[in-house]
Amino acid sequence: MTAGNIFRRSAITNIKIPLKKKRSFDAEKFLATSGVGRTIVQLGEKERAFSQGDPADSIFYIQSGKIRISVIAKTGKEATIALLGKGDFCGEECIALSQSVRMASASAITPSVVLKIGRKEMIQALHQQHTLSDIFVAHLLARNARVQEDLVDQLFNSSEKRLARILLLLARFGKEGEPEKVLPKISQEVLAEMVGTTRARVNFFMNRFRKLGFIEYNGEIEVHPSLLSVVLHD
Repeated sequence: MTAGNIFRRSAITNIKIPLKKKRSFDAEKFLATSGVGRTIVQLGEKERAFSQGDPADSIFYIQSGKIRISVIAKTGKEATIALLGKGDFCGEECIALSQSVRMASASAITPSVVLKIGRKEMIQALHQQHTLSDIFVAHLLARNARVQEDLVDQLFNSSEKRLARILLLLARFGKEGEPEKVLPKISQEVLAEMVGTTRARVNFFMNRFRKLGFIEYNGEIEVHPSLLSVVLHD
């Protein structure tokens, strides 16, 4: 072996090739942008993301706006079971492999932007990315707690207290960030469905709250922190 060959081999072995760093997963970016199996969908007022009975093949993440979750009984009567906002998931039942169809409908009550994520892509991301699974589990726990609170509310509280609590939840009191003082237009019929009472009773309590200075009510609803006194009062 010549000296030239030895020199060339030693020169090659001393070359350091930089390794590519593995990109860290950004959960916020994943939920904010489109990509493989992810599509950003614009929903107009009253437009549906999905309907009861549709195939449960995707999950939705609400980037902005308000989404109403409702169910329709065989009699044709419709009931609102939840109102969701920015940072919430809906249609999460698709993650359960035994759930093949939607058990409820999701429609926008204000212009909304949602991220539609395919079932396969969401399951894969949850398995591989702990930050995303942490966010999703926190959402599920919060929803479960909300369902239990709603049940206790229906069993033990008056219609007046239930309405006050729903208005405070819509204004996101107790959530991270500043509460939303002005709520989007929500009909008294929808509020009555959520409270479990009649539209006439909702109208009576809304007028009462306004007279007491708990809310401003002139087409739009502005919720004041003083409305908390209705919920806390025994």
